[in-house]
Amino acid sequence: MEYRARITQEGRNWLVHFPDCPGCQTFGKSKKDALQMGQEALEGWLEAHLVQGHAPPRPRAKRGVSIAIAPRLAIVLQIRWLREDRGMTQTDIARRAGVSQQAIAKLEDPDGNPTLATLEKVAGALGLRVDVTLTAA
Repeated sequence: MEYRARITQEGRNWLVHFPDCPGCQTFGKSKKDALQMGQEALEGWLEAHLVQGHAPPRPRAKRGVSIAIAPRLAIVLQIRWLREDRGMTQTDIARRAGVSQQAIAKLEDPDGNPTLATLEKVAGALGLRVDVTLTAA
């Protein structure tokens, strides 16, 4: 999953901000440094929203530099968005998947480390399947 960043030079520094994530921005001394710091800022911003119980905005911007987020965080976001789109609680999904509500909470916790088996159960309960692709770095 990727969000788009806008990067501009501000004096001797480079500013990175994310149009889809209000207030998420950072600086770097070089363009490369700014983009690395941008990924950290983006992931921190998304995690903070999740921890506060909010679903962060989905990536919608079409222009800018693509900044990939960690797969673990992408899964957390997708589960949260799916649940909200369907108007379901964690308990609703847990019942359908045959797992505990705590297992669903772990799926939606940026610091959680759920098993692939749990993720597959939840995906199946939502009429979805897990698709894993490994790509070159």
